[in-house]
Amino acid sequence: AISAENYMYNDIIRGKFVDSYNNLTLKTISMLEWVNENCPKASFILKTDDDMFINVPKLLQFIEKKQSDKRTIYGRLAKKWKPIRNKKSKYYVSPEQYRPPIFPAFTTGPAYLMTRDCTKDLYAKALNETYLKLEDVYTTGIVAQAVGIKRVHVNEFLNRRIAFNACNIKKAISLHMIKPTEEIDLWKKL
Repeated sequence: AISAENYMYNDIIRGKFVDSYNNLTLKTISMLEWVNENCPKASFILKTDDDMFINVPKLLQFIEKKQSDKRTIYGRLAKKWKPIRNKKSKYYVSPEQYRPPIFPAFTTGPAYLMTRDCTKDLYAKALNETYLKLEDVYTTGIVAQAVGIKRVHVNEFLNRRIAFNACNIKKAISLHMIKPTEEIDLWKKL
């Protein structure tokens, strides 16, 4: 079915790995590689999950104000989060994968925006860092810090579910946990 859709629309990029929670980091690294090879004129890259609503007009207004920024990732900044060492947890991180007691500041994974000049260094460094399945921690925290990329908190990246009223929706760049059936309703309210 994916091959048929891609044949018809030519709009699907596939990596050579199993699409699973443990491979989310591979998906993001593949995106960085693809952007580096195919999007030389892009100014910004938005990474977003499929259960997100993106307020495109608000995103474009934000981008317009940030045109001169360099080497920056914007999103919901998480600070001083600790690795979970409980082996039964979905979010378990072994000391071999990441030894320090606290992760570097990172932008949470449901949606974040980066200036295009970040992608080459992030991709190259990611290939030489110890793999971590927590793609946001890994890409926008560990790897971004290692190559000196700034991470900036932006309140409009809500990355959570909120009440669906027009006021809330107009203020946000991103909303999380949105069902496909809710997307059209959100656009109407917007």
